[in-house]
Amino acid sequence: MIYRTENITEKSIPVSITQTALRVARQFAQQQPTREKKKQVYLNTLAVCVVNDYMEMMDIATDLKGSDSWDQAMRLYGDVADLKLTKLGYLECRPLKSGEEICYIPPEVPDDRIGVVAVELDTERQKATLVGFTKTVKSGEVSINQLQSIDDLLAHLDHLERNQSEVNLSQWLQNIFEVGWQSIEEILSPKVPQQAFRYKSRVTRGKLVDLGIQLPGQSVALIVTLTPKNSVEIQLKLQVQPTGVQTYLPENLIVKVLDFKGVAVMEAHAKSSNAHVTLEFNAQIGERFSVRLELGDTNITENFIV
Repeated sequence: MIYRTENITEKSIPVSITQTALRVARQFAQQQPTREKKKQVYLNTLAVCVVNDYMEMMDIATDLKGSDSWDQAMRLYGDVADLKLTKLGYLECRPLKSGEEICYIPPEVPDDRIGVVAVELDTERQKATLVGFTKTVKSGEVSINQLQSIDDLLAHLDHLERNQSEVNLSQWLQNIFEVGWQSIEEILSPKVPQQAFRYKSRVTRGKLVDLGIQLPGQSVALIVTLTPKNSVEIQLKLQVQPTGVQTYLPENLIVKVLDFKGVAVMEAHAKSSNAHVTLEFNAQIGERFSVRLELGDTNITENFIV
C-alpha cells in the first residue's frame, strides 16, 4: 500500500546533519554489543540530534543530557530516541530511512511523551527531513500522511508552555499562589517595611527573575499588584525592582506587556538611575497577557490569565 501524498513535502522541514551529530551517533553506536543494536542507536541518536538542532534554531530550550537517549544504560536496554524539552517534557524523535512511508513507535515508548516527531535521515548526503509529528503516542505504526505539520508541532509546544507556566491571577484573590510567587517581605526584605504592601481587597506578590549572563549572580523582582474594581474587571500594577544590595535597575532593561497574540501593547525602559519601573492597566476576567523582561540578548517571559 502506498501512503505518500503530495502534501507531505509541504509539511516537511529540511535540516542538515552536523558533524557533531555524526560523531556522537558513532560514539554511542560503538558502545553497543551487536550490529543491529549499533544501527538502531546510530539512527536514533541522529534523529534526536536533528530535532535538538531544530529546536535550538527555534529558540526552544532543550536538555540533551536529561534525555533517556543520552543515558548509556537506557540506550543499551531500550529503543530510546527522546529529547527533553526544558519545562515541557519529553518529545519522541523516531528515525525514518530515506523514502520510508511508515513511522514505527516501539512499545517501550512511554505514553507521557508530549508528542512524536518523524525524522527522515539521508546519512550519505548528511541531510535530514522533519517529516511531521503526532500528539498521540501509541506503539505501532503510523503512516506519514497521518502526521501533522512541524508548524502544528510548534503551535502544540506553545500551547503546552502557556498551560504549564500560566499564572492564574484570579486565584490570588483566594490566597492560592503558584510556586515562586512570594510575599514582598520575602523577596525584598529588609528594603520594604513589613506592612508596606498589605491592603484590604488588594493582593501583591513578587517573583525573583534571573536575567542570566546579562546580570550574573543578580536578580530583579517582578511585582504584581491586583485590585478588583468590580465583578469582571481588575486593576493591575506591574513593577520591576532591584534586589539584594542593588539600588538601581540595570540600565537598558526593557519591561513589556504583551497581549494574548504576543503583540507588545505597552513598555517601559530602565535608565541607570531608575530604582523601579511601573506599568498599570485594567484587565477583564479571563483575559490573557504576558510580561517580558529584556536585557541585551536575554529575555524572560511570564504568562498570566486574569
